[in-house]
Amino acid sequence: MLIINVFVHDSIKNNLINGRIESTLSQASIISNIVSAELEDGHNKRMQINDIDLESILQKIATEFKGRILIIDLQKKVIFDSFHELRLRIINQKEVSDALKGMSITGEYWLDKYGDTMYTAVPIHRDGNTVGAVLLSTSLAHCYGEIGAIRDKLILISTLVLLAIVATTLRVANSISEPIKRLTQVMQNAAHGKLNEKVIISGENEISQLAKAYNFMNTKLSHIEEQRREFVGNVSHELKTPLSSMKLLSESLLIQPEVDVSIYKEFLKDIDSEINRLTKIIDSLLNLVDMDEEKLSIDYKLTYLNYLIEKVVNSIKPLAHEKNIEIIFGQWEKIQIYVDQDKIHQALTNIIYNAVKYTENNGKIEIGLFKKGNYAVIKISDTGIGIAEENIPHLFERFYRVDSARSRETGGTGLGLTISQQVISLHQGTIEVESVVNEGTTFYVKLPIEYMLGDKN
Repeated sequence: MLIINVFVHDSIKNNLINGRIESTLSQASIISNIVSAELEDGHNKRMQINDIDLESILQKIATEFKGRILIIDLQKKVIFDSFHELRLRIINQKEVSDALKGMSITGEYWLDKYGDTMYTAVPIHRDGNTVGAVLLSTSLAHCYGEIGAIRDKLILISTLVLLAIVATTLRVANSISEPIKRLTQVMQNAAHGKLNEKVIISGENEISQLAKAYNFMNTKLSHIEEQRREFVGNVSHELKTPLSSMKLLSESLLIQPEVDVSIYKEFLKDIDSEINRLTKIIDSLLNLVDMDEEKLSIDYKLTYLNYLIEKVVNSIKPLAHEKNIEIIFGQWEKIQIYVDQDKIHQALTNIIYNAVKYTENNGKIEIGLFKKGNYAVIKISDTGIGIAEENIPHLFERFYRVDSARSRETGGTGLGLTISQQVISLHQGTIEVESVVNEGTTFYVKLPIEYMLGDKN
């Protein structure tokens, strides 16, 4: 604002002063021509003004432009003064000397009596020679008065604009800082464990988008935290149950003085079963940790998926027979691709085991293997309890279990499908799910054929 004001002020000042200079130079030139014409008409040998009409004209001109007219001869002597004060006096003003040399010139001075004053001098020519000079003295008070008025208006306008800018800036700054303060406060609360707070910021600017992203992240963290707590509770229960059983069995043996060997064997068999159960839970946890830390390496081997699926089915059939569940494996074609046999075996075992676990007695599980485009597709369908549509997107999330109570009863930890999904992803494949509640669920495991054959390392 200061630079703009200085520039505008100087521009207006220069325009007004230059306009005044041009006006006085033009006025002086007119007076010079009038005097020169009178001298020529009078055929004067010396420059004198004795003509009453000429003096009257000059006096009238001086009154009209509100200035002072001096006519000066070659000896710098005043031969006419509209103020009647300097007649016959010698004027050694610089502008007079320059005008007698044939130049038109102006100068600005400060006079105690008149204030800012402009001297304008032009030569008087006769027969091509300079015979004298016209010196105009005009006050610049009016010009500087206008400049001062304009300056005051600029200051007023600038002040108002500055106040408006300050008010607008404060408002905009407040509109930015307040949401940031709210967002910061909620973040600090979240750092102290309050994950359910939301940031309410209206609008579509960057801050509101940041708030929406934070709310989404916060919701996700809250969901994960809830699942983590539930998972810890489930794992604690799963670990505590076999430990309690083993403790009870061992204490039973210890408190009896004499126990038959067959009873020892039976109790030890039960303890071994519980140990296997603990080992299975711990292995699942370790597998999940390894995936989190990207420690998994893929050992690709050329494998017939048909034989691999048969091995998985045979390992799960005893559990299916206990519930009188029929497992049907339909092989429409033999498919040979490069996979990590152990990890794919684990992934398929988790999926088929879940199918058996959540299928009621006398149910049926159908497994199919076929090619579709560039993928080998393993289809696993069951006639189980099904999965609600809103739960399907969360099936592969860590710690997530559709029915916590039922999963605890059946021994689940909510890690099986997560591990399966990670394994299939490492093979550049996908898992898709279709389900209808109380009718059954179908999993589609897709493994790329060309990728595996072309890049097995």
